[in-house]
Amino acid sequence: MRTYYVFQSQKSPRLQGFTDEPQGQYLPSDEGPWKAVRRIEPDEEWDVDTSRAVVAAGILENGYYLSGPIERSGPLHPEIESDRVEGTPVFNSANERIGTIKRLLIEKISGRVTKVDVTFGGFLGVGVHHSTIPWERLEYDPDLEGYRTDIAGA
Repeated sequence: MRTYYVFQSQKSPRLQGFTDEPQGQYLPSDEGPWKAVRRIEPDEEWDVDTSRAVVAAGILENGYYLSGPIERSGPLHPEIESDRVEGTPVFNSANERIGTIKRLLIEKISGRVTKVDVTFGGFLGVGVHHSTIPWERLEYDPDLEGYRTDIAGA
């Protein structure tokens, strides 16, 4: 059995990190800073919600184990295939559908998406117009299953 050290994230107070290293040096820095809050000795009663075996497995695999909510500013999977973006609806800030993503515009040198071509209006291809919107002005809304923007479509 080993001694465990429990740390609390100062960024997300309900997030705890467990490690067998007293300084917490293996805890992920992007979830910190970390503050030591407890030391659990090998013969001490285990009164933590997560089992000792699960914590030990996490430490063996990563050098630490996290328990509690992790606040993420971005998506869990940072990449998405272009064909999953093309055809996705675009909504304004009032949740009204204003268009559809037709294609992505990619910067040649960096390979980054810079803009999207959005189609607006029309019926069966007649009266459709296109507009480019900077990629960073779109935010995916899982409830709408589409992108939201503050840019007016028409």
